[in-house]
Amino acid sequence: MLSDVENAVLAEIDEAGIGRTLLELISVPSVTGSAAESELQHLLAGRLERLGLDVDLWSMDLDALRADPEFPGTEAEREEAWGLVGVTGDGGDGPTFVMQGHVDVVPPGDPDAWDGDPFVPRVVGDVVHGRGACDMKAGLTAHLAALAAIRAAGVRLRGRVGVHFVVGEEDGGLGAFGTLRRGHRGDVCVITEPTGDVCVITEPTGGALVTANAGALTFRIAVPGKAAHGSARDQGVSAIDAYVPLHAALARLETERNRDADALMAEHPIPYALSVGTVRAGDWASSVPDLLVAEGRLGVRLGEDPAKARAAFERCVAEACAADPWLCGHPATVTWPGGQFASGRLPGGHPLPALIRGAHADAGGAADPRECGAPYGSDLRLYSGAGIPTLQYGPGDIRVAHSAREQVSLAEVAEVARTLAVTVLRTVGVG
Repeated sequence: MLSDVENAVLAEIDEAGIGRTLLELISVPSVTGSAAESELQHLLAGRLERLGLDVDLWSMDLDALRADPEFPGTEAEREEAWGLVGVTGDGGDGPTFVMQGHVDVVPPGDPDAWDGDPFVPRVVGDVVHGRGACDMKAGLTAHLAALAAIRAAGVRLRGRVGVHFVVGEEDGGLGAFGTLRRGHRGDVCVITEPTGDVCVITEPTGGALVTANAGALTFRIAVPGKAAHGSARDQGVSAIDAYVPLHAALARLETERNRDADALMAEHPIPYALSVGTVRAGDWASSVPDLLVAEGRLGVRLGEDPAKARAAFERCVAEACAADPWLCGHPATVTWPGGQFASGRLPGGHPLPALIRGAHADAGGAADPRECGAPYGSDLRLYSGAGIPTLQYGPGDIRVAHSAREQVSLAEVAEVARTLAVTVLRTVGVG
């Protein structure tokens, strides 16, 4: 049942304002590592200030973060990164509830695949199309709408709400890592008992409660060959041909690593995917290529030490090389550049999913949110690794993220905003 305060807050959810905000955020082309990523952080800082939050907007010390032994890695080149945290200032003796979201988006890809400019949002009925629509500017919009409703209703919170807007999630988690290193964690958060800080990340989950993420490690395999003129290819060894048995070995490794997956991952056909994303070989059409470089991602099982996953991958490559007439004497080398996502999960039996389910139902949500795991990496593992129980709950369907079909329903954004508003009130308390 909703309290009078909760009803007053829900009455202030501005659905028209939700649409305007989402369109504004999509219009900023905040591709990971770009100047527009920083531009959006400054725009959002202004939003948080107008909502009355105490705002910390800072330029991250990239050299210091990269030198940290726990740095999660990056892939995009960047000259700067801005952290942004807003905290409600009226609470004093209550818990802190963190809402987190990333501002960066992946590049739009082939412009001809889009129906117009991907950064000029297109509205068809209730659906907004554009790069970042669901991943995850809809989630950022839901944060702002929930906070605006609480402020408009004149509610004084007993505890605090911390909003963490971060950069660089798409290529490793630089923003979340830097935010946590700056000390933004909050006080003890009480749901039904003292449980430590709690964070909700509004990644696109289609309304599901994602309580666990698989990890993902970027790998690079360099496969040697022997150069020769194409007309005398028998005098050389093609690095492309040498790679073929390695590719087959990686497929077998993927099958092996996906046996007996955790029950939370049961709905995913391949919960821990091993995928080769790029293959580059040769520098002249009539030469036998003497080098092939393949890059991809290795899925990390729930609870698996990333070092163990790397060791299994390297062992697979070494064994395939040992069994090959050429590679046994000229083995491929494996390196680990780019983003390195460990797995993460909410502790079993934690009350946060039940709290959100109750808020969702009482706020008029349709279906009861199911609990599941996700096969991709996210900032969840950084917050949970810092001792902050974390789950993902947000608008949008991850299956259209990173594609030219990216879209989100405004009704779903409003539904998540209502659920978040009630969850905040029930978590931090009303003063």
